[in-house]
Amino acid sequence: MAGRAGRTVRDLRRESRSSVLQRLYFDGPMSRHALGPATGLSSGSISNVVAELLTDGLLEEAGIVGADAGRPRRLLRVRPDSGRLIGVDVGETRVRVELFDLGLTELARAESLLGTRGYDVNAVVGHVHQGITEVLRASEGAPGELLGVGIGVPGIIEDTGEGGTVVHGQTIGWDAVPLERLLRLTGQLPPQVPYFIDNGAKTLGQAEMWFGAGRGARNAVVVLFGSGVGACVVTEDADQGRAVEWGHLTLRVGGRRCRCGARGCLEAYAGAEALVARWREAGGRASTGAGEERALTELLAAARPAGGADPDPLAVAVLDETARYLGAGLSDLINLFQPERVLVGGWAGLQLGTAFLEQVRAHALAQALRFPAGRTRIELGRLGPDAVTVGAAVLPLAAFLTRGGHRPGPTPSRTTPPTWRAGLESRLV
Repeated sequence: MAGRAGRTVRDLRRESRSSVLQRLYFDGPMSRHALGPATGLSSGSISNVVAELLTDGLLEEAGIVGADAGRPRRLLRVRPDSGRLIGVDVGETRVRVELFDLGLTELARAESLLGTRGYDVNAVVGHVHQGITEVLRASEGAPGELLGVGIGVPGIIEDTGEGGTVVHGQTIGWDAVPLERLLRLTGQLPPQVPYFIDNGAKTLGQAEMWFGAGRGARNAVVVLFGSGVGACVVTEDADQGRAVEWGHLTLRVGGRRCRCGARGCLEAYAGAEALVARWREAGGRASTGAGEERALTELLAAARPAGGADPDPLAVAVLDETARYLGAGLSDLINLFQPERVLVGGWAGLQLGTAFLEQVRAHALAQALRFPAGRTRIELGRLGPDAVTVGAAVLPLAAFLTRGGHRPGPTPSRTTPPTWRAGLESRLV
């Protein structure tokens, strides 16, 4: 039976369940009485939906309010153990896999270094497979069905429909890599368990938007500052955000060579890899064999020495120049998207910290148009350097909440034609 705007009764029921689940997830515990105004549903609908969700094991009682002032009201909340989620960060030096309950409490973690094979596709698929195996084994006996696996990767993401998700990662040498299909071929997970693959900056952005420094904002731009730089425009709805290849905005025509092969990209000046390289080129002395993360730590120690020692002028100059480059890049984001907030995250961004951010903020606000700049707050992210895995887990979580708490079903065969086609095949030209 069709309802308003062509929706069926089943659609309306799912939307009601989704509305109740989302309000309880983000704002709970709440009483049935409070759920009415919060969701816009009638008291009868609230009673029916809550009864269903309790029967399905998705809700639990969480205390009583109002016992001293009349009729007591029972509080409800989403049961954290009613589902499990996996988040994967295919990062710049390692692959990190985390298993969470529905409340995003970490249940298990596995990490593996990319090693000499780097971003070799088969090696990355192997790291992801190994990490998922380890976290599931470590959590054997933990309640809750696995609701999906979210994966954050570098590059541009394309949903090809029948072919699954494809990754175009020019900076890491991935050209139309069918990552979802390759993971499915391992046969590791049942076919009904969905994979959600998206840009790492976007997964970081969604985590900060829902649980971190973006909470309460209608929109934000989240910057991932690691070896390179990326950005994502995010909103309250997980499926509305989009990654932007901000790191490959041309900052200087004919400038330094970028990892993508072009010259003059922002990433060639402002990413941690480029920052350390410019320090070394200027005569900075990182430890022999120091990797990128250690070298950045040494650069910061040289620019801001402890114990009252004099700062290294080379390190100070490189950091000041990087702050100007990032400020220029952020001013473009402010002018283009006019966000309520700009949030800087990623391991390098958080390591550089508040003192560096003050410099970046001053340059960005000085160069951006006054009106959008006056409405934008620029802050550090709050979820730490591992936030990409949390954001990746948000992808299956968002799908689960949108489905109204219904579990993933078996994936229909992509080779079976729709029913209407069989009946009208002879008429098709």
